[in-house]
Amino acid sequence: MPSLPPLPSDESLRSAVLAVFATDAITASADLRVGVLNGIVHLAGKVDSLEVREAAERLAKNVRGLHGVVNRIEAPGAPSPSRRIDLTKGEYHEEQL
Repeated sequence: MPSLPPLPSDESLRSAVLAVFATDAITASADLRVGVLNGIVHLAGKVDSLEVREAAERLAKNVRGLHGVVNRIEAPGAPSPSRRIDLTKGEYHEEQL
């Protein structure tokens, strides 16, 4: 039986998402934080428009190897996050509001 290729690490997935954001005209200048835990990317930050928020989610979803996207980016008209997520220093901490 052939062996499956190894799953990408959370850090390699995080790097891939950050690279995609850096090369996209809409998200390159946005102040976004990215964390990955167990293959699920968590997006946070504050942007000026829904367009940037939606572009970030769409770009992240296209990164191969991710299992899902949690979008907690604040934008005018966006749903309010029910939880606060701290993605500083590449770590994941969550607290209920």
